[in-house]
Amino acid sequence: MQEASIGSLIEDIFVILIIYYVIKFVMQLFLPLMARKVVEKANEQFQQQYQQNTNSQPQNKQAEKPKETKNVGEYIDYEEVE
Repeated sequence: MQEASIGSLIEDIFVILIIYYVIKFVMQLFLPLMARKVVEKANEQFQQQYQQNTNSQPQNKQAEKPKETKNVGEYIDYEEVE
């Protein structure tokens, strides 16, 4: 059975710290780029939906018929009896 030495423990901790800082550095470089792409894509989708809605609204307004008011009967004013 092998025993862990202090040297190998320090070496493992050092490797873990190097990996942590490399990943942290890479994320600082690429995270803003990825976020910018996500925002741009969402903006494009919003613009497409806006254009579709603005293009379809004039057609819908022409096709709409004015609503008829319903005749429900005549209004009767009741008087209080004492």
